[in-house]
Order: sequence, then C-alpha cells, then structure tokens
Amino acid sequence: MNAAEHLLGKAALARHGGRTALICGGEKVTYAELAASTARSASALSSLGVRPGEAVLVMMRDTPEFAAAWLGAVRAGAAAIAVNTKLSVEDLRHIARDSGARLALVEDAFAREGAALGAGPRIVGSDEWRRLLQEARETAPFPADAESPAFALYSSGTTGRPKRIVHTHRALLGVGGSFRAFDIGEGDRVFVTSRLFFAYGIDHGLLAPLATGATSIFTPDAPEAAAVADLVEREKPTAMFSVPTVYRRLLAEVQARPAAFAGVRRFVSAGERLSTSLFAQWRRATGAEILNLYGMSETFSACMVTLPGTSDGRRTGQPLPGVEVRLVDERGGEPGVQQPGVLWVRHPAQAHGYASLPEQTQEQFRDGWFCSRDLFVRDAEGHYVHQGRSDELVKVAGQWVQPGELEEAAALDPAVSDAVCVPVHDADGLERLALFVTPRGDAAAAERAAAAACEGLARHKRPKWVRAVTELPRTATGKVQRFKLREILERELSGKD
Repeated sequence: MNAAEHLLGKAALARHGGRTALICGGEKVTYAELAASTARSASALSSLGVRPGEAVLVMMRDTPEFAAAWLGAVRAGAAAIAVNTKLSVEDLRHIARDSGARLALVEDAFAREGAALGAGPRIVGSDEWRRLLQEARETAPFPADAESPAFALYSSGTTGRPKRIVHTHRALLGVGGSFRAFDIGEGDRVFVTSRLFFAYGIDHGLLAPLATGATSIFTPDAPEAAAVADLVEREKPTAMFSVPTVYRRLLAEVQARPAAFAGVRRFVSAGERLSTSLFAQWRRATGAEILNLYGMSETFSACMVTLPGTSDGRRTGQPLPGVEVRLVDERGGEPGVQQPGVLWVRHPAQAHGYASLPEQTQEQFRDGWFCSRDLFVRDAEGHYVHQGRSDELVKVAGQWVQPGELEEAAALDPAVSDAVCVPVHDADGLERLALFVTPRGDAAAAERAAAAACEGLARHKRPKWVRAVTELPRTATGKVQRFKLREILERELSGKD
C-alpha cells in the first residue's frame, strides 16, 4: 500500500481524475495529470539510483513540479524531505548530514542554498531534472507497507538543531480529517499561505485537498499581504489557511476591498496563538469567524480544531475523530476544569520518535503518547484552550506566571499589534517580566496601552518593563526568538550599545 497510490491511484482517479488538482498562476493541473507527473518523477528518481528508504531532499518553490517530485519520492519508496530554504547554512548542512540523503532536487532559484548542503548529497538542478522527466517511463509504485518511511519533517524549534521526524505511509492514509471537520471537500478551492516545507502547509495545501477531491491554489513564492489579497480576489478560494501574523497584516487589505474575501467560506488559523482582539477585528471586517487548528510536526496532521460556530478566538478546539488527548498537571494527575496541564496526544499519524535522538525520544514519546510540552486548560464545555509552552512558565515572587496571559491582555488593546513576554533578571538577580510590543502607530502610545492593559492582572503578573520594537525577531520558520528580545533589554540595563 503505497500512500502516493492511495492519493492518486486508480480508485482516486476514478472519483475525480478530470477534476483540477492544482492551480498555480496560469497553470491548471488535473488529478490525472498530477498522477502521471508523479509516476514520471518516481521513475526519474529510480534512474538516479534512489533506493527505497533513502532520503531525498527537495528544494523547490511551491509549484506543481514540487508536488510531483515530493509525491514521486513517496511513490518510489524513498523518504521525501521538503527543505526550508530560509534556514541558516549551518542548519542546512545539519539536515544534509543528519538525513543521510545522497540526492537533492534543487530548483535553480535555490542554487545557493543547494550549495550550502555541502559535499554529501548529489545536486540535481532544474535542467537535469526536467530532462530526466521527459525520458522517464512509468514504473510500478514501490510496494510499501504501512510502517515504511514515506517522508520526514524537521522540527522548527527556537533552540538547538532541527530534529528529524520520520513519518510512514500510514500517516498519509488519514489526511483530510480537518477538512471533514470544516466541511471542505469536492468543489472547494483551498489556499494556504504557509510554505509546503511546513507540516501545516503540505498537509492542508497539498495532501488533504488530494484526499478529499478539493483544488489547491499554489503561489510559488511567499506573498506579501497585498499579493495575498490579489490572489484571493483572482482565484476565489472557498477556504483559506494561514497564521495570525498574516491575518493581522491582511486586515488593512480586507478593509480596503472586502468584496475580495467575500467568497471565502472558511478562514483557519494555526502555527501561533490567535488573539481575541484579532479574532474580533477579523469578524467585524469580514463577517466571518477564524477557526483554530492545532497540530505539530510530530503528529503531522491536525490534532484538534474549533468547529464552525464555536470559535471565540481563544478556544483551540476539540480533538478530531481518532485523536486522543489528555492533560497532566505538575503532580502527574488530571487537572480540573480551567486548571492548566501539559497536553499529551495519541494520534493515528504520530511518529515513533526523533531520528538519532534516543534521549529526547524517551522524554516525549511514551507508551504511544507524545508530550507536546504545550499548556492547555479545558473549559466547562470541553473545549481546550492553549496557554503557551510549559517550558515558558516563569516563577515571580514565588508564584508561577504564564507569559501568554500578559501577551493576551496587551494584544487586546487596539494600539498594540503584537505582544511577547519574556523573563529577564533584574539588578538583584531576580527574574522579572519584560513585555515587548509592536505598535500599530505611535510606539510610546503602545507601551502605555500595554502597561495599562496589564494593570488588571495580579501584581506579581504585571511586567516590570514594557518596550516597543518595530518587529519581533523570528526564526526562518516564523517562531519568535524570545532570547533575542531578552538580549535587547539586557544590553539596555547594562548600559551597553
């Protein structure tokens, strides 16, 4: 049972072979055409000596060519790895070494990033790859079993090297769970702003649409807000998946041309916490709710979602069918309603661990469960609400504080675009809270607004420092680099430039 055949084999093509699978600029690709391109890609990889189980690195823009190459690697029995081209040279070399890949498909646009992989993998550029595709003849798919490796993802943590997470063909059999929960399927057009090298992007931007007969809208390069609005107006997606940062940037575009977004039936957010302020502003501007989705690279597919009609901007949602979750408090027990606990997940598509990292695997993968290290509370109606990372808890004046509580309070003020709270040691060596905000207008006004918003919190939860920054430092995967914010204040307090 090869997962690529599950998505594009005879049974799938009998259902919707003539339907459009991908739209990219002026190009439209049917399911049948994508299946043929995938088969040629698999054959071309085999001609290059790729063996079942071997990793194949894919460094391409988000195009039909990428889709066929990635799915082709799966069809050939290899482990497809879409590489984040925004990573540092050190991280790219780490991925090349850690994966053991002997081959990398590198689009000419990423020749420099391909060179950063080092001497390990053979680089196949655009011209050679396209020539091989023209010469390729379809061969039978690799007869994989459910536990054969199909693809790998690299974690996007803010510290340490990216961790390799290998997923099997079994993981691809259940894609589309979130689509079914959101009532997205045949006839829908889906646009995802996240790149396909992210789990969120490739699941909801390629694989879930294929599993449900929907049409994916690709944009080769990451678009700015105005370009997103142009694409939505032109291609008319019925479902849009993005992250809070992009939705925030889109607000001005939505307010300027609301008709462009009128046809979008489902707006979905993931990747970072959605504030109630942004949720309310988006609803006022569009009349539609933003639905939350929670997942991770370790489970690949979504774990829980807010169902249509239940979103309030705070709720992360409820588990999808087949997904088990539990909360564990600091004593190892089950917390009560509205009491925080660390989320453990058991997911049908869950990986078995981190490749080549036995200690970290032992810490987070136990008895079929995965420890997310994310803090949640469960409300009286059974909805889970994300509170932040358990390793971000700070003890102030002997009492635990969740930085996300300050961030949420500050982000509610219209003068504040975004807020991040980090612990910083004061002159006496005691840990205190610093709140960094990005202003919507005047920086001083944003600082005053954020400080005032936190006045309603308990005294030990209020920030000692509030500072405005032009933008938040982020990793190549979009996560906030909190340590850099801490360094900004530490330099200020030490009097250094």
